[in-house]
Amino acid sequence: MKIAYLSSTVTLPGSPTRRSDAFEHDYMMTALRGPMAEHGMQIEEIAWNDRTADWAGYDAAVIGTTWDYSDHQAVFLETLDQIEAVTPLYNPAGLVRWNSHKGYLRDLEEKGARLIPTLWLDDVTPLKVKAAFATLSSDDLVFKRQIGAGAAGQHRLKPGDPIPDMPHPIMVQPFLRMIQTEGEYSFIFIDGAFCHALIKRAADGDYRIQSAYGGVEEAIVPSAKDLAAAKAVLATLQMPPLEAQSTAPLYARVDMLRGEDGALLLMELELIEPYLYPLQGPELGPRLAEALARRLNRL
Repeated sequence: MKIAYLSSTVTLPGSPTRRSDAFEHDYMMTALRGPMAEHGMQIEEIAWNDRTADWAGYDAAVIGTTWDYSDHQAVFLETLDQIEAVTPLYNPAGLVRWNSHKGYLRDLEEKGARLIPTLWLDDVTPLKVKAAFATLSSDDLVFKRQIGAGAAGQHRLKPGDPIPDMPHPIMVQPFLRMIQTEGEYSFIFIDGAFCHALIKRAADGDYRIQSAYGGVEEAIVPSAKDLAAAKAVLATLQMPPLEAQSTAPLYARVDMLRGEDGALLLMELELIEPYLYPLQGPELGPRLAEALARRLNRL
């Protein structure tokens, strides 16, 4: 069986535009190739926008390192629909469409997920920035794209700071010091079951935890309370009307940050192209291969 691992020109080996953190793509491929082969599946990395691709020639497609999708959202979603029309797609296009705009967080909040207080701005003006400090009762705010990934187009501002160009719809949140003092938690789930967890810490002087900015990761054994909080987030996908989005996700990453009261707050529920940290979770490859084989009736 042939499995397409959807990647991008910014992550594929040999690409002249390859990102500095594309080594994470290599780690994922190394983790998956052997376990996939054990289940009779050959995984092939291919750019999601490769016009020569014959998607019907694959027995399934897994969205992997499509890390440029947020700059081409409409085309990306259209391509996923085309792929899904001829072969099974994981995660499914309907779920990806919902998850591709950060507004999904409001849906999860309605289902009980605890979020960082957030303002939603269609555009950014000096008056709106000034009002955001007052509304959120904070003198330290983070501005994020509503359609974005990897901290691209993200800005941290304090009152009086120059306002950078932010041409996209923005979500605004108070900066929480725990991102620097403790770090951000990630909980990895495969086919709804917990796989592994880690904590991500920013480089000294920064707050962005991605490896592209010098962030580092450490595997952890989460407390029962913290793991329960992550599981509760994933469980919201089975609540109406969200359960009608599509089937349950093959993979999911729940990113959380501890609030001032000691409980975890949801940062993101990553269902599209999250890095799944195979170095911190050596069981990831076998678990993902087995779950995919099960869905394709190979077990």
